[in-house]
Amino acid sequence: MDILEELNQRQREAVEVAEGPLLILAGPGSGKTRVITHRIAYLVRECGVSPHRIAAVTFTKKAAREMKERLERLLGPRAQELTTATFHAFCASVLRREGQHVGLDRAFVIYDQDDQLEVLKGAMEEAEIDPKRYTPRAVLSAISAAKSQLLDDESYGAMRSNPWEGVVHRAYQRYQEMLQRSNAVDFDDLLLKTYFLFRDNVHVVSQYQMRYLHLLIDEFQDTNVAQYAIARLLAAKHRNICVVGDPDQSIYSWRNADIRNILSFQQDYPEALLVTLDENYRSTETILEAARGVISANNQRIDKSLWTRNPRGKPVVVGEAYNPEEEAQQVLREIERLKRDEGYSLGDCAVMYRVNAQSRALEDGCLRYAVPYRLIGGLRFYQRKEVKDLVAYLRLVLNPYDEVSLARVINVPPRGIGQHTLDQLTRMARSRGIPLYAAMQLIVEHEEGDSKNHPLAARTSRAVERFLHLLNGLMEEGQRLPVAELLDAVLERIGYKSHLMEDGEQGRERWENVQELCSTAMEFQQMAPQEGLSAFLEGVALVSDVDSLEENKEAITLITLHQAKGLEFPVVFIVGLEDGLLPHIRSFDDAGQMEEERRLFYVGMTRARDRLYLMRAFRRGFRGNSGPGPSRPSRFLGDIPPHLVSSLATAGQGIAPPGQSLGGRTGPPKEDGPVTARVLLKAGERVRHSKFGEGIVISCVPSGQDHEVTVAFKGNSGIKKLLLGYAPLEKVD
Repeated sequence: MDILEELNQRQREAVEVAEGPLLILAGPGSGKTRVITHRIAYLVRECGVSPHRIAAVTFTKKAAREMKERLERLLGPRAQELTTATFHAFCASVLRREGQHVGLDRAFVIYDQDDQLEVLKGAMEEAEIDPKRYTPRAVLSAISAAKSQLLDDESYGAMRSNPWEGVVHRAYQRYQEMLQRSNAVDFDDLLLKTYFLFRDNVHVVSQYQMRYLHLLIDEFQDTNVAQYAIARLLAAKHRNICVVGDPDQSIYSWRNADIRNILSFQQDYPEALLVTLDENYRSTETILEAARGVISANNQRIDKSLWTRNPRGKPVVVGEAYNPEEEAQQVLREIERLKRDEGYSLGDCAVMYRVNAQSRALEDGCLRYAVPYRLIGGLRFYQRKEVKDLVAYLRLVLNPYDEVSLARVINVPPRGIGQHTLDQLTRMARSRGIPLYAAMQLIVEHEEGDSKNHPLAARTSRAVERFLHLLNGLMEEGQRLPVAELLDAVLERIGYKSHLMEDGEQGRERWENVQELCSTAMEFQQMAPQEGLSAFLEGVALVSDVDSLEENKEAITLITLHQAKGLEFPVVFIVGLEDGLLPHIRSFDDAGQMEEERRLFYVGMTRARDRLYLMRAFRRGFRGNSGPGPSRPSRFLGDIPPHLVSSLATAGQGIAPPGQSLGGRTGPPKEDGPVTARVLLKAGERVRHSKFGEGIVISCVPSGQDHEVTVAFKGNSGIKKLLLGYAPLEKVD
């Protein structure tokens, strides 16, 4: 195929740049993945660059997988020679080969966030830091921020300037000592250690500089200081660095992403060529114009004006509800109408929100009306107890010094080694400066020599010996068995199925998850045992929520705005458009954070292809508290040109989900105008509410442009004060 044939003029410009630094400013829906893949294909097919000498990194396995699939269609078998990976996976592969230069054994394990928190709690205990005064999550976040700024524990300690940083430094030191003892790294270490490896070992970095003639980085606005530093070292020899991104979509500062990387790229590379991809292939003209109205208020951006050849499309719909429950009802009503009247499927629809807690009302609504849904960001598959148990056994086979995994499974299934025994083992190991695994070996040796030079009773010592024998046996099998067969051996040796089945129906569901894990392990069956095990565990550690997002599933997608980055849907609902939620209250006193909140809203808006709905609730119990008064509409709504907006009522609101009458009004009154055409209620009249049931009106008094009605409901609902214009009340004859 002709590589350039499918591209527009700007895309061709980006593809045909063969040498030197290149900044591709790619707006949402502008075909950046197509440009990246076609640029790689152009370098290989037209410029004669060997695929072996090209590296392309991105931020999710899903994006890397999509990139690889497209390249296979463009290059055929030669695509297998390319390096296409996430940033963390790329660094992990480098450290597997070269880690000895920074004190890492190639069998190191990667700790996920739960593991990291467990290690840090132990580190804080050893450092005598009160976890009630200094929360472990806050300390871990500070350590992560330090690592992303290329500060190891020693450098951080030299720079500390206040008591809080002194506390973090003490925890940081112990935390790193415990990671090293376990031959483990956290996510940030993958970057930090790779940077130190390249910075301090000229003979190593020169090999990678020679190999990679071209480096391409996707989603460059999401890089942190460490990632950009690694990229600059890799590209230092040839300077063929191509970065693709959009400052308007930088939404991960809480993960230490630094928007300055993309804003300052042309200062770092003065000879860099800038190509702007401004034609949008995804959204309607109306959605783009609305999104442009929102983002143009930001200052930290490189100006561009997205345009499209797509149709004008329907107006952006703004809906108002009384509370989150009614908000969810309105969303489900409209999805049902879209499905019935306009031919959309449930899988075409996504509901997005600022914080995970907002999914509760949406999930309740879906369950009540039997609407299938998939929740992105709930309990992930690899976070389920049974899956983590088995992964811990496999990690121990690869690295028996992994103390987090050892502590997790030493008594799973129960084998007579309780927490007290584990504490004794840990104290013994700490006093001798050795790992837990080595402490268990010493105990077994002492028992065989009839020595009592350890703290355990004879019965407990025998239980430890049996576990050590089990673990050593699995380690021997790990040398010769592919990962799927090794997992079968683990299940058989520990009797895990019968252990799960003790929980009845729940046990059967958990066993299904185990079988799913076994199926995943089959993908590594053709690899050498140790290599396959390492690759499998690395994949488990670096997986993200959207990596397993099923395409074309007939279910509504419930997802946070942060997780929605990189996705698109025909129909998008964004709920919770209220000041304090979106933008979040934490951004009110920080102009930079407020700009990021605006970018987050912009990202959500530009996920929509055909229809965009923006929803808010008049009252919302944020963090379980109803608050003293009504919520204010999000200030971002005022940035959307009014001629682009319509109300939910005119969009066809009022259709109930299957088999359920939701009753009530057909839409809330506009907030600006006077309340008209409303039947006022009188004391003593009987009413019905869709949630609270039947009740008797106590009073109905003016409240601003509305009326506040007080109703005594039957049962546990009690007395409620409601705004008449928003409450779904019906008179009962």
